[in-house]
Amino acid sequence: MSPPDEKNKLTGRVRRYARVGTAVGGLAARFAGERYLGRTADSDKNAEDLKRALGGLKGPLMKVAQIMSTVPDMLPANYVDQLAELQSNAPPMGWLFVRHRMAAELGPDWRSKFEEFERDAAAAASLGQVHRAVGDGGRDLACKLQYPDMASAVEADLRQLKLIFAIYHRYDRAVDPSDIHAEISARLREELDYELEAAHMALYGKILAGEQGVHIPEPIPALSTRRLLTMTWLDGRPLMEVTDGPVEQRNRVAHNMFRTWYAPFYDYGVIHGDPHLGNYSVRDDDTINLLDFGSIRVFKPSFVQGVIDLYHSLERGDRALAVHAYETWGFENLSNEILDTLNIWAEFVYAPLLEDRARAIQETDGGMYGARVAGKVHRELRRLGGVTPPREFVLMDRAAIGLGSVFLHLKAEINWYRMFHELIEGFDSAALARRQKKALKEAGIPDPV
Repeated sequence: MSPPDEKNKLTGRVRRYARVGTAVGGLAARFAGERYLGRTADSDKNAEDLKRALGGLKGPLMKVAQIMSTVPDMLPANYVDQLAELQSNAPPMGWLFVRHRMAAELGPDWRSKFEEFERDAAAAASLGQVHRAVGDGGRDLACKLQYPDMASAVEADLRQLKLIFAIYHRYDRAVDPSDIHAEISARLREELDYELEAAHMALYGKILAGEQGVHIPEPIPALSTRRLLTMTWLDGRPLMEVTDGPVEQRNRVAHNMFRTWYAPFYDYGVIHGDPHLGNYSVRDDDTINLLDFGSIRVFKPSFVQGVIDLYHSLERGDRALAVHAYETWGFENLSNEILDTLNIWAEFVYAPLLEDRARAIQETDGGMYGARVAGKVHRELRRLGGVTPPREFVLMDRAAIGLGSVFLHLKAEINWYRMFHELIEGFDSAALARRQKKALKEAGIPDPV
C-alpha cells in the first residue's frame, strides 16, 4: 500500500496533468482560431499562457513542447520564444517519498548498498531527479530516480499532442505531422526505460573511447533497474559559466561539443538528440561531460550517406545528387520548386561547413537559431502543396538547432569546414554498417535498422 505522502504527491500530479491538458486543448483551439481567422490580437497572451501551463507541470508534456519548438514553423515565433525559455527543473520529490521509491527499486535494504546517499536532489528534471551517493569503496555515484506513473503521464501527453497536431494540420498542410508524432512518441517511450538508457550510455562509452574531449559516465548495473539508473558521478560546471571566458576557451568547448555529437553519427550512425543545457557540463580543462542518454537515435547507413551526399550536392552545385539524397530519405515527387525550397534549409544548415575559414556558426542577424529561415521554408512549402518529412528529421533537426544555439551562446569562431571534413573523409557506408552492428551487439541494444 502506498504511503500517504506518495498518494498525495501522485494525486497532485494527476490533478496538474488534468489542468494542463485542459489548458493546452483550449490554447490549441485558440491558436487554430488565430491562424484560421487571421486574428492575432491575443497571440502574445496565448503564448505566455502556454508557457505558464507547461512550466507549471514540468512533466513529459513540457519535453514535447521543447521538441515542438524546434520543428520549423510548428508554432508562431512568439510561441517558440516562450517555449524556448522552459527549463527542465521540476520541484523535487521529498525524502520520505524518495525512500519509498528507492525501496521499491532496490529492496527494503537499499541503504546498505551505499556508503552515503544525499537526501536532497542534486538535480530535478521532467521525468525524474538525481541524487548524489557514494558506493562501496568510496566511488562517487549519481542515482537517477524516475517519478511514479510516468508511463501513464507520457501516454496522456502523447494523446494531447495528437489532438494538437490534428488541429494544426486541418488549417496548415505544409508539413504532415503524422510521422513527427510517431517519432516523438517512440523517443519519449524510450526515455522511460532506464535499462535502455544504461545500454546507450555503455554504447557511447565504447564509441567515444578515443575522443579526448568528452567524458561518459559508467552505468552501475547492480544498482540500476528500469526506473532507477545509477552511474558514476562526473564533476563539471554549466556551459553558461564559460560563455564570457577567453575566445580560445570558448572555441575549445565548441570543438569538443561538435566532435561529441557528430563523431558518433558519421562513424556509427548514432546521434544524441537532445543538446539541452542540462545534459552536459564543462570541466576545468574545457572537455565536456555528456550526462543523459535518454534521447538516442540509430540511423540506417544510407541515411548518413544521404547527409553527406546532400552536402556534396551543395558544394558542387549538383542538383541530381541533391534529388538522390532527398529520395534516399523518403521524399517523393520532388518538383524543381520543392527541391529549391528544401535546399534553402539545407544551405542554411550546411553554410558553416562549406567555407574553409574560421567563422561564427551564424553570421546573419536573427533571434533564435534558424527560426527565420525555417519560417520562410515552411511558408513556401505551404504554397507548393506540402511535404511529409522523414521522421528521422525530428532528432536530426533538434540536434542541429540545439547545437547551433550552443555555439551561438559560446560566440565560437572555428573552422567548421575542416572539422566536418575530418569526420567524413573516406566515408564508407558498408564499413559504418559493420561498426554499427558490432557496437550495438556489444552494448546489448537491438539493431533497429
